Amino acid sequence: MHRPIHRRDLLQLLMGGTALLAMPACANAPDRSLRPTLRPAAPVEGIVARAGLGGDLAFAVVDMQSGNLLEGQSANMPLPPASVAKAVTALYALDALGAGYQFRTRLVATGPVSEGVLQGDLVLAGGGDPTLETDHLAAMARELSVAGVRRVTGRFLVWGGALPFTHEIADDQAVQAGYNPAISGLNLNFNRVHFEWRRAGNDYSISMDARSNTHQPAVGVAQMQVVARSSPLYTYRRTANRDEWTVARSALGNTGSRWLPVRHPELYAGEVFRVLARAQGVELPAPSVSAGIPSGRDLVTHLSQPLQIVLRDVLRFSTNISAEAVGLTASVARGGRPSSLRASAAQMSDWARTRYGLSSMQLVDHSGLGAASRVSMIDLANMFRRAGADGMLRSLLRAHPIRDGNNTIIANPGFDVHAKTGTLYFVSALGGYLRAPGGRELAFSICAADLARRARVAGGQVDRPEGTAVWSRAARDMQQQLLYRWVQAHS
Repeated sequence: MHRPIHRRDLLQLLMGGTALLAMPACANAPDRSLRPTLRPAAPVEGIVARAGLGGDLAFAVVDMQSGNLLEGQSANMPLPPASVAKAVTALYALDALGAGYQFRTRLVATGPVSEGVLQGDLVLAGGGDPTLETDHLAAMARELSVAGVRRVTGRFLVWGGALPFTHEIADDQAVQAGYNPAISGLNLNFNRVHFEWRRAGNDYSISMDARSNTHQPAVGVAQMQVVARSSPLYTYRRTANRDEWTVARSALGNTGSRWLPVRHPELYAGEVFRVLARAQGVELPAPSVSAGIPSGRDLVTHLSQPLQIVLRDVLRFSTNISAEAVGLTASVARGGRPSSLRASAAQMSDWARTRYGLSSMQLVDHSGLGAASRVSMIDLANMFRRAGADGMLRSLLRAHPIRDGNNTIIANPGFDVHAKTGTLYFVSALGGYLRAPGGRELAFSICAADLARRARVAGGQVDRPEGTAVWSRAARDMQQQLLYRWVQAHS
């Protein structure tokens, strides 16, 4: 007969021996810790006090099988979910579009092709694909050349009207934030342009391009000027057909690069395609934006990866533009074109209330970048539980790393977490699934938010406001301590 394992024995097994906790940090520590370093269960009050975050903390943990609330603090308080909102968007899109849905980007001819000449317009028509890259456009240009087209008698049009145009996702971000671009039905390189600089004597050589793995076409729709000033770091002005940037000379150093947001996504994609087409022997006029839906014959079609793969990358890499394009496409598919991003998010919130009972949900976008979004942690935890029945959402979520005191990933911590993180200035959220030792399944959500401190830094033109990095690290440490506690308390 086997002796039953008591709670004391289980904790000792999970901790892997308390002697390890007293060992000094190794100068050549492995990338992954070889043994778990779980601590004994600690009171929530102590965990919160040690974090010293200020503001609000809310969390909820529910049993996947029974639905019982096992632990909660301020669980009914609506707080910004940050990028955990992308999990809602994934469920919304899967329900509306299906896991196998593929975005289409087309080259449409409005007239016949005769002896290499297209008698009419050529239209680059977007279908909302948020994953379209320069390499994909290069492949489309090759196919157009293979189809025998060498020039057009009409115009070269670009169309992004499949989705409502959005100038930016959130209005409280730094102008240079590459994760806050425009959204359109025609997107390229996550609607970012690559800015690179190199000191040349007393001046700088700069470039703006749409680089990819194998191509680096220069673009003129985004232009940069180096200005002698100390601040702000960047300025931006949107004209009728160009993104005009300036950067402070004092901030550049000798060499560097970064991605900047694009506000003219259709013209950006059109300019890049024109360069790539010329390399294939196809001459096109400068692109202009089409106001109407293109009508004609499809010459070339590019298909995205299936939606299930797109969503996996959205949740694992937290790409804002992808979440917004997917959410907008789902709203369009559900009947009627939303008038704005906020209207589409409201439509998704209504769906979540009906489908999962999320009575507190009031989202302003599909990515969680807007800090005005609100949802309670009990609602989010219950959504994860109810959506977890078929395993689809869990399979899309990234395995959440558990780290030891040296910030080294623990290879086998004795429990399993698949979750979505969310980070804004002075907001940190985490939600998903926890499999405790013995196999018990839990759904959880956590949000720490100091909205007063956030209000003091939001909208500033710096990349990382003072205090945000330290605060975020403390919030992540607190989240991990809560996960430890729940493992030990509810195994």
